[in-house]
Amino acid sequence: MGSTLCCHLVHIVFSTKNREPFILVSIALRLHAYLGGIARSRKCEPVAVGGVEDHVHLLIGVHPSIALADLVRDLKANSSKWMHDDVGVRNFAWQSGYGAFSVSRDHAEGVTAYIRNQREHHATVDFKGEFLAFLDKHIVEFDERYVFA
Repeated sequence: MGSTLCCHLVHIVFSTKNREPFILVSIALRLHAYLGGIARSRKCEPVAVGGVEDHVHLLIGVHPSIALADLVRDLKANSSKWMHDDVGVRNFAWQSGYGAFSVSRDHAEGVTAYIRNQREHHATVDFKGEFLAFLDKHIVEFDERYVFA
């Protein structure tokens, strides 16, 4: 085959450090747009970005030349710097880890709707419950003692 053809959609989830509610409604849309811009600058396609005060969800088409760990590192490092320097939230930090879940193209619309409806979803489910459900759904083995450390 003469070229690389890839459909690598990934649903990425990560929270603020200690799940602190740093992402105020007044800055959330700007942060989400900034995260999308970081993804685009890494040759990736941000399909949906959203979240609530203590975490974000991103559905991203990852370019075949980009390692997922490098993309997440860049998303977190650059957005954290932006929160410090441009928004003025000096003690802002992301958690050290993240979750990443493969999404087939035919499920992208449902995941996009899920990301866009985070506020409604989190009226009944907290981040911990949501994240543990993702791990179960995707059959990811884990030790709960270390998931939220």
